[in-house]
Amino acid sequence: MSIVRFEIVAKVDELGSFTKAAEQLNMTQSAVSHAIAGLEAEWGVTLFHRDRRRGVALTDVGRKTIVHMREVLNRMENIRQEIALASSLEIGTIRIGTFASASACLLPKILSTYQKRYPKIEFRFYEGTYEEISEWLHTGIIDIGFVVPGAAKPSFELVPLIKDKMVVAFPPEHKFHSQRMIRIQQLRDEPFIMPTGMYRVHVEELFRQAHMEPAVRFEVHDCNTIANMVREGLGVTIGPELFLQTQTNLKLGRLDNTTWREVALACPSASDASPAAKAFLAVAKEVFADGNEAGAEL
Repeated sequence: MSIVRFEIVAKVDELGSFTKAAEQLNMTQSAVSHAIAGLEAEWGVTLFHRDRRRGVALTDVGRKTIVHMREVLNRMENIRQEIALASSLEIGTIRIGTFASASACLLPKILSTYQKRYPKIEFRFYEGTYEEISEWLHTGIIDIGFVVPGAAKPSFELVPLIKDKMVVAFPPEHKFHSQRMIRIQQLRDEPFIMPTGMYRVHVEELFRQAHMEPAVRFEVHDCNTIANMVREGLGVTIGPELFLQTQTNLKLGRLDNTTWREVALACPSASDASPAAKAFLAVAKEVFADGNEAGAEL
């Protein structure tokens, strides 16, 4: 048993490939295979299912033990950072889970301040859905994740950042373009593009409060596809201002019965986080100290 073998197992699981793991670890594929086979022989278990067509995937015992392996690796990283901190040579890597609008609008603001203070810290970014980010936090793949409270598991510690308003999006030539405020009842007969992804629950809550059903023409998962469809005049939609304000050739309108989604940073335990991760959370608190709404006045 060795830390190096744990690193190899974690990398193979992360990338789903012996070959890709070997490339990132600067090892030969045979060395990666040999290390995992040696650990499996030592423990008397099979950690990975191997299939030429489907690739590799953790077995049941693999899924149970990988959590503890990552915990050991995270502890070793913490030790390395503490030693570096004592020598005034801050080093280390922070693994951050994020979703599209957080990547575009929130993450750069934090990184701008953080890297001026800690230029030697490296980052790895993992973009996914609310559910994926929550799972990555739970299994130790990432140290910190952008989450929407309610979608994250309650055991995580949260650092609130902003309140993201839900707004209506429509093409520039739409009849709503001159309205300062849009009543949700005005959407009753509008062709509606319903998101099926991360923020559908917020959209459905708005219509539930208004006791009405939208005239859904399309149900679409990808946020960028939804924006493109609205831009082409295929319908209107409701979504988070944080994301929609980054889209060109779209007009946004505020709702009379709007709701918000809160965006926060989450980590399994702030007290057990690495020095670099603790500093990142502290900078995020500082940058978003006001807890403002996302976006400017529409």
